[in-house]
Amino acid sequence: MSAPPPNPARFSFRFGLPPSLGNALARERAERLTSFIEKALGRKVEVSVASTYEALAKDLLAGRADAVWAPPFVCARVEAMGVRVLARGVRRGRSSYRSALVAKAGSGLTLDSLQGTRVAWVDRDSVGGYLLPVASLKAKGREPVKTFAAQQFAGSYKAALEAVQGGQADVASIFCPPESTGLTFADGVEVVLPGKGGAFELIAYTEEAPNDGVPVGMGVAPEVAGQLERALLSLHETEDGKRLLEELFSAERFEPAPRMGYRALYRVALASL
Repeated sequence: MSAPPPNPARFSFRFGLPPSLGNALARERAERLTSFIEKALGRKVEVSVASTYEALAKDLLAGRADAVWAPPFVCARVEAMGVRVLARGVRRGRSSYRSALVAKAGSGLTLDSLQGTRVAWVDRDSVGGYLLPVASLKAKGREPVKTFAAQQFAGSYKAALEAVQGGQADVASIFCPPESTGLTFADGVEVVLPGKGGAFELIAYTEEAPNDGVPVGMGVAPEVAGQLERALLSLHETEDGKRLLEELFSAERFEPAPRMGYRALYRVALASL
């Protein structure tokens, strides 16, 4: 009996999404992303939602994903291991964002009255949902482990904000536009919980960090990576593309990501430890 023929080269392209906006929302909008990438690359595309930020990074590094939409710290981690970030999102004309600590409207909480409260973070690798606010608190002399009576990781911004709304937590953090835009934390809340911007009040803002990006696996052929990069950078040129940018990437367009542009985030990561 002759040996079976070798398996044909995999023709599909696997794109991973983070859990930050919630699995249900991401999966609901993944169909349009699948169609967009299939048209750009001329091949079958599989879109999946990672269970955690760590899983998202591991999938890319292990070749289980060919490209991912990744939060800044994941971009920093994989970039340090030789992965190229093709593009990063632009929001309100800016390629950076900040985070805000928020509480339920009317709570009256301030940085000085956080002692003994409960906080709902997003994920340990979430820059806006954990790393930035923790680094900011530590810089102000407030160790989270000593400040908060309880810390939980909700898995998404939506779940963290809903924990505050439902009384399971007193504090959460939300990504929001940089100060230069003149916009506030409520803009970030509205992205995650439409119509609920007024249901929360500000405790404090953090410093800024680079926006999320799209790293591509080291096993992806240069011509395929180039096709994806060109498609992402031109996504804002069509109405369908603009809608996808807004609803899935919370961005108005993509721009080329500077080489090693996320390196500075290691300082934030170390400060949050």
